Amino acid sequence: MMAQCCHICKLPGRVMGIRVLRLSLVVILVLLLVAGALTTLLPNIKEDKMLTLRREIKSQGKPTQDSFTLIMQTYNRTDLLLRLLNHYQAVPYLHKVIVVWNNVGEKGPEELWNSLGPHPVPVNFKAQTTNRMRNRLQVFPEVETKAVLMVDDDLLISAQDLVFAFSVWQQFPDQIVGFVPRKHVSTSSGIYSYGGFELQTTVFGNGDHYSLILIGASFFHSKYLELFQRQPAAVHALLDETQNCDDIAMNFIIAKHTGKTSGVFVKPVNIANLEKETTGGYSGMWHRAEHFLQRSYCINKLVNIYDSMPLKYSNIMISQFGFPYANHKSKM
Repeated sequence: MMAQCCHICKLPGRVMGIRVLRLSLVVILVLLLVAGALTTLLPNIKEDKMLTLRREIKSQGKPTQDSFTLIMQTYNRTDLLLRLLNHYQAVPYLHKVIVVWNNVGEKGPEELWNSLGPHPVPVNFKAQTTNRMRNRLQVFPEVETKAVLMVDDDLLISAQDLVFAFSVWQQFPDQIVGFVPRKHVSTSSGIYSYGGFELQTTVFGNGDHYSLILIGASFFHSKYLELFQRQPAAVHALLDETQNCDDIAMNFIIAKHTGKTSGVFVKPVNIANLEKETTGGYSGMWHRAEHFLQRSYCINKLVNIYDSMPLKYSNIMISQFGFPYANHKSKM
């Protein structure tokens, strides 16, 4: 009787063990089903390779008006160059950077720059065989965009200004859209002089109008690089003689090509000249005593070469704050 009772007492434990085993099997089965479902949601190796390939193809596709290429020419300002490259890496819509390295015979900072990476925007260093101002206006095969942003190697322009100016260029793709206006002034003797847009002229009297946009802080269409190369040899000879005036020549070319004003002035909010912060000791050409005389000389020579004065005046200033017309007195 006692043995029977003990045998009966073991039954609940055995039943409980069977229930636990069944429950464990159910849990394992559910986990396997969930894992299987999650696995089907993940791309296989082939799909992952295809996604990577698609991204590469997309990145290699040639953008049109939705991005731009930055061209920056530099000479003896490596410290500033690296600082500016770092700054412009964060600018939206920037597709590629081309550095025109004018330190002839000197190795560029490409290895140093790459060691500081990775960088979201590729930078191409183009070593030059001669130190010429017009090197920056070559037809670079790396330019894959319609828009070119050209910036001097001592200018730091805010991303806000660049994005706004790029949106303006998209509305005026056949003209230079930039931040620094200048003008030509005719005299009673028929000779032209060069100066700031605050100067008075016989046409408008008071200042606040311009006929040139300096390309060292501007957007323009990449097609003008090729058009520049096709200009008369006398134009290129003039620029090499003076080591100056390539920006004036570009304004002449575009005004002559379009029959319109060569450029559109965008009022900058935050633009800084960092020339004094370089350790290279190189000063810009505009510091030379003959700079303004040379530029006046260039204007008159270009008029002779083209047998006309294509530059036209404009007083339009486009501002981020909604003031489309200039009444601007501060010097730039």
